[in-house]
Amino acid sequence: MSLARVHNFSISLDGFGTGEGTSRDAYFGHAGERLHEWMFATDWWTTGGSAGIDDAFTRLYEPGIGAEIMGAGKFGFPGWHEDPEWKGAWGPNPPFHSPVFVLTHHTRPPIEMEGGTTFHFLDAPPAEALATARAAAGGKDVRIGGGATVIREFLTAGLIDRMHVVVVPILLGRGVRLWDGLEGIERDYAIETVSSPSGVTHLTFTKTKAATGA
Repeated sequence: MSLARVHNFSISLDGFGTGEGTSRDAYFGHAGERLHEWMFATDWWTTGGSAGIDDAFTRLYEPGIGAEIMGAGKFGFPGWHEDPEWKGAWGPNPPFHSPVFVLTHHTRPPIEMEGGTTFHFLDAPPAEALATARAAAGGKDVRIGGGATVIREFLTAGLIDRMHVVVVPILLGRGVRLWDGLEGIERDYAIETVSSPSGVTHLTFTKTKAATGA
């Protein structure tokens, strides 16, 4: 069976995956772009950027992925469902290049974009959403794209097989936290850490055979 994977998900030292006060003009709230500056500095993001450990991790984002699941908050600003013309925050050619399933209570017809991305809007619990995405992925893996609430829900349901979290050395104090309610989750995963000269720490979680029932 294909895997459910998380890649390049950034959190602050106090565990927030986004800041408070998100809006159309402040996609990550008061955090701004500080959670993602490490990624913007890589060669993967900007030609001529860093080719070190950060770049190596970012390049694992796309290979083997056949579909993505994301939350309504990642797709758009609060209230995007009231704008029938809203097509996401990534322009006409989003970086997903696959079917993307947006979890929302405000469903609408699919939106086909350039580059192979089609947004589908789904009102479904995690297991059902994952089954739908796997059917569309053609045997490839499914990326759980975030935000923090969606990743937390999939972790709670025991559905994430591999996860890459990047701890950024900033304190946000408020926003949406990743780890709330997940006490003891480390028992289900083999966890490795790699520190980068950029100041971030890469954590990789691989579900153990005991947790998968294998």
